[in-house]
Amino acid sequence: MSSLQNKIDFTVLIKVVNANPNGDPLNGNRPRTTYTGQGEISDVCLKRKIRNRFQDMGEQIFVQSADRSDDECTSLSERASKNITKYESNDDYARQACEKWMDVRTFGQVFAFKPNKDKKEKEGVSVGVRGPVSVHQAVSCSPVDVNSMQITKSVNSEPEKGKSSDTMGTKHFVEFGLYRMKGSINVQLAEKTGFSEEDAQKLKEALRTLFINDASSARPDGSMEVVSVYWWEHNTKIGQYSAAKVHDSLKISLKKDVLVPASVDDYEIRVEHLPELEPEVIEGI
Repeated sequence: MSSLQNKIDFTVLIKVVNANPNGDPLNGNRPRTTYTGQGEISDVCLKRKIRNRFQDMGEQIFVQSADRSDDECTSLSERASKNITKYESNDDYARQACEKWMDVRTFGQVFAFKPNKDKKEKEGVSVGVRGPVSVHQAVSCSPVDVNSMQITKSVNSEPEKGKSSDTMGTKHFVEFGLYRMKGSINVQLAEKTGFSEEDAQKLKEALRTLFINDASSARPDGSMEVVSVYWWEHNTKIGQYSAAKVHDSLKISLKKDVLVPASVDDYEIRVEHLPELEPEVIEGI
């Protein structure tokens, strides 16, 4: 594999139509919003989807969701101890973890596990890996309208005598939202974890296809879509411009006379020219 040579910044535009992109468990699972009404998708949620895409692409993943476990391990400590049996130092442990798992060398990972009594270990594991890929939470370009729908469950989960089987519930969704997700890849950290040029291309493909195999009741198939990925590759390790300046060069504004956006066509999207740095624009699938 060829090592990563140049800093990379990227932005992903995500369209949401009648879906709950990321429910807030502390607010009745309503779609997350800021105090100003902007829709929000947490970075943790986005990393979960990227990990799932890596796994679909045949990569080994350390932080697997329970329903996607492909190695019969039921915890992170079990997966770590099963795959890393011998190591000479914390650096050696981190090196093996990065070589084994794509998400570790991408996002990093904290390995903090107690001693395994079955293996008669005297000491546990305490190793931290800083990953080169950082991802911001996605925020909608305009305030979003969150609607609620009353639903009825007409069967009991458990037998209850004398009680009706009808149970009321509520389903929340965003009518329409155009969300902007920002991210960057740090070359210095990539050198430490072994994140390669090939890995960067796999990340680009994962972003382009982010919502494949992600359908659920809250997110019906087709209700969430990657509109486009903007991929800036600098010509130096530290980059010609700061990540903030690069991300801000993508200008998104409502078209004249549009008050409430209902589609991507209601926005004017343009890239402000930065000398010697033009983005690759990839359409989502």
